Amino acid sequence: MKRSHLVKAAMIVLLSCGSLGIISGSFFLKKAFSSTNEPELITDTARYSEIRHQLWSNNNQIKYFPDQIPSDAKNVRIAYSPGFLQGGSYFQIRLKQSPEKIQKLLSQYRNIAQRKYIGGSTNDHANLPNGVPTTFFYTSDSPAESFPVSYEILVLDAQDRGTPGFKWNHGNSHGVAINNSTSEIVYWTEQW
Repeated sequence: MKRSHLVKAAMIVLLSCGSLGIISGSFFLKKAFSSTNEPELITDTARYSEIRHQLWSNNNQIKYFPDQIPSDAKNVRIAYSPGFLQGGSYFQIRLKQSPEKIQKLLSQYRNIAQRKYIGGSTNDHANLPNGVPTTFFYTSDSPAESFPVSYEILVLDAQDRGTPGFKWNHGNSHGVAINNSTSEIVYWTEQW
């Protein structure tokens, strides 16, 4: 009789351990997969140099970004997402500088821009005749995805890497968005 009680107790312990193992294993698997399904979004301005010089892989797309955050810049915001699998990646820095500096930058970038848009987002711009994808306003103070009409979006380069029938399915673009009235500039680059 004692032996059957020991067998029952051992079975209960084994089943309990097995159940606990399955529950904790599924928890850790879910945690591992859920953390990799969402790309990391970095908004910490202290990491700007790291992103600018190490994390963004194509230096050609960011060569016009400030080497470091200018000491006179105000209201600095960044948004960096490295992307994941088929998801695109983007990098933006928004800052406020003196009206004279912004006017000089506006003149400089207008002269070399391939495309110019007033306000809007990448969806608006890509759907215009001969339009190209640009960016969303990731560094906005509001949840709005579009740039207000006070911003001039200047595309410095856009590369279509799609296939026939799937124009702009893959590609990249970069440029600046400048708000002359608030003395703000947004440097941006996107890959998808």
